[in-house]
Amino acid sequence: MRAVLGVVITVSDRCARGEAEDRSGPLAATLLADLGVRADVVVVPDGVESVRAAVGDALAAGARLVLTTGGTGIGPRDVTPEGTRPLLARELPGLAQAIRDRGAAKLPAAVLSRGLAGIAAGRDGEVLVVNAPGSPGAVRDAVAVLGPLVGHVLDQLAGGAH
Repeated sequence: MRAVLGVVITVSDRCARGEAEDRSGPLAATLLADLGVRADVVVVPDGVESVRAAVGDALAAGARLVLTTGGTGIGPRDVTPEGTRPLLARELPGLAQAIRDRGAAKLPAAVLSRGLAGIAAGRDGEVLVVNAPGSPGAVRDAVAVLGPLVGHVLDQLAGGAH
């Protein structure tokens, strides 16, 4: 697969304030690079509007893949899915479930992730958008699930044959 543009969005109040190091975003970018996706990392605070704005900016910038990390749990500030959902034209529930299932094989609490996956309209066509939990292990799981699929999905979104 030719290198494609991606954006990783770390959603974390503490990282956005500089109180914690973002370990998940740079890890996601490194793992995605191994798949041929060149991804910039953006850090935003938790919040529906900050997530919606960051994903919207990535779509407007021509990203073909947007991966968020963080904010998918059940805490009061975990609202990444709510910021993402309005931008999705179509959801891919099987992809989100596969990410949860992979995590749950190691950590039962992974089933509490409310992360979404779906297709959104971007500047240059349709874009794959995936919410991953915020831990480095969850990012590894999400990218492991995406790995064998990302080329096919992006080809299909570009109008490739089935």
